[in-house]
Amino acid sequence: MAEQQEKWRSYWDKSAAGYDDEMKFWDRLLYAGQREWVCERAVGEVLEVAIGTGLNLPLYPDDVKLTGIDISDGMLEAARLRADDLGREVDLRKGDAHQLPFEDNSFDTVVCTLSMCAIPDVDRSVREIHRVLRPGGRLVMVDHVVSPFWILRLIQGFIERFSVPSAGEHQRRRPILNVRAAGFTISESERIKGGHVERLVATK
Repeated sequence: MAEQQEKWRSYWDKSAAGYDDEMKFWDRLLYAGQREWVCERAVGEVLEVAIGTGLNLPLYPDDVKLTGIDISDGMLEAARLRADDLGREVDLRKGDAHQLPFEDNSFDTVVCTLSMCAIPDVDRSVREIHRVLRPGGRLVMVDHVVSPFWILRLIQGFIERFSVPSAGEHQRRRPILNVRAAGFTISESERIKGGHVERLVATK
């Protein structure tokens, strides 16, 4: 498993340079307005898990205190450049979502955008998020999820035959189930884009 995770880390390092251009297409097609929806719900001390190239950085309220982690050095370097261009102070660290490098009860908000699809062990990651959130803190998330239509689920399964080995990217997950199982209370949830995208707010 460690060897496979290192392969995925290398994939994201190599993908960092072209990631923003790729996401412009998907943000228009599936995720228009979703980053804004997530970031406007972030308050206080905020941790973004799998911050990537920092595409969310310009969207956060000015008064939040931001920390971001990612497994990829290439992604983090792009995020640092973006933060510098924005004049935004962000504590950026290399870190694993399976073992967050923070004390219990450290954050008011944890943000995950389009990241649970590629984190190997969703349950472990969500438990870690629960641990680092303060009582009453919120998890805000958006991701693509398993289709409600069987024919599209078959297509998603076919795509996974290639996307999981190469990038660790799953097409048929539904993280809200893992969030509930970790003991969170769902306060907002909605499936959009024909049910293929799901967003939620959950409270510890």
